[in-house]
Amino acid sequence: MAKIKTSFFCQNCGAQHAKWMGQCTTCNEWNTIVEEVIQKEEKRTWKQSTTAKPVSRPLKIDEIQLNPEERIATKNTELDTVLGGGLVKGSVTLLGGEPGIGKSTLLLQIALNIPHKVLYVSGEESQSQIKMRADRVQTNNSNCLILTETNTQQIFKHIEEVAPDVLVIDSIQTLHTNAIEASPGSVSQIRETSAELIKFAKETATPVLLIGHINKEGHIAGPKILEHMVDVVLQFEGDRNHTYRILRSQKNRFGSTAELGIYEMLSDGLREVSNPSEILISKKDADLSGTAIASTLEGVRPLMIEIQALVSTAVYGTPQRSTTGYNLKRLHMILAVLEKRAGFKLGAKDVFLNITGGIHVDDPAIDLAVVAAILSSNQDLAISPQVCFAAEVGLAGEIRPVSKIDQRIIEAEKLGYKTFVASKYNKISSTKHSIRLILVGKIEEAFATLFA
Repeated sequence: MAKIKTSFFCQNCGAQHAKWMGQCTTCNEWNTIVEEVIQKEEKRTWKQSTTAKPVSRPLKIDEIQLNPEERIATKNTELDTVLGGGLVKGSVTLLGGEPGIGKSTLLLQIALNIPHKVLYVSGEESQSQIKMRADRVQTNNSNCLILTETNTQQIFKHIEEVAPDVLVIDSIQTLHTNAIEASPGSVSQIRETSAELIKFAKETATPVLLIGHINKEGHIAGPKILEHMVDVVLQFEGDRNHTYRILRSQKNRFGSTAELGIYEMLSDGLREVSNPSEILISKKDADLSGTAIASTLEGVRPLMIEIQALVSTAVYGTPQRSTTGYNLKRLHMILAVLEKRAGFKLGAKDVFLNITGGIHVDDPAIDLAVVAAILSSNQDLAISPQVCFAAEVGLAGEIRPVSKIDQRIIEAEKLGYKTFVASKYNKISSTKHSIRLILVGKIEEAFATLFA
């Protein structure tokens, strides 16, 4: 039995301290240092191996042989797109998100759809609960094995018996190892169990999917080093009051972090949304003022989103400014530009702005659509739903160009839009587009074109 000793860890950043103190010297947070009893052993590997590994040696970069990455397709198009083509063998993927957002449902659907042997380990739900969820998503896979266990040594014993092709852990905060005596969910336990799982993944070339809880600040709970240790960090976002979910990649050692996956939460599980515009643009029978369609980019995927604006006389004296899904400071800037450069008197009016679907957009290319929606509501003149916008508005009132304009135009053509409004300073390819292009240089030109 190794000697048991006590150490102090910061629950916010994971820094280790020799004694207790009120403020962490690493992250400067107060009252986050707790005492944990740790017990170190000589061997903490996932499997007690008697064979010695060959010692690695330095190689010239020209001598290094490139091995093609072997990937396992998950049969989930959105996830495969975000991962860059599927699960890389030996990779460790961490999925984080709010409670109840659908993390367990997503990974269970993937485990039931992958045409390989999958071991789904749950430390939060019983086997009967998981079976009920599997019946709800109406997917059955005889290659998916369910295990309810939290001790990593016991999990590895089952892994040796089953020999799965993919391992799913729900969640990393519920696991504990016998190597240390800290409680599950503590910084030292998360770090130790993660290290064991990563070692298992690398030595056996088995993809491991981990679910991670998040704290009140929205970051993955536990030490920050956890995100550095894994190969892929995915964030599952959305509002439980809306049906859509967005899967983003925050870190990906095997692909781009610019990709995006969109799902719709239904009673029978998560549905992949191949055309996001179907849930981001509302259906209406009549043309209404104050709405405009913007073309935005999430990674390399163009999305059509609906901007809604309401401009009314300030009833309480002081004008109100409110946004949902849009930067409030940028709205103040656009209103100042409209007043100073274009002569629209909006200083004594309330302005409310909303991006439908509950998503948050930071792309400056939606500026022109925001201007169009505000002016449409102010003038009470409807904009044709067949018109979409993609341009940035500068402080001088000029309409600035945006990136990847050709992809935005092509996507608008596919979705049936008839008119596309953009900056005349954009370099559009010489390919003839069937959609009508309106190129403007100032806000006044855009207003005259739309409301002539």
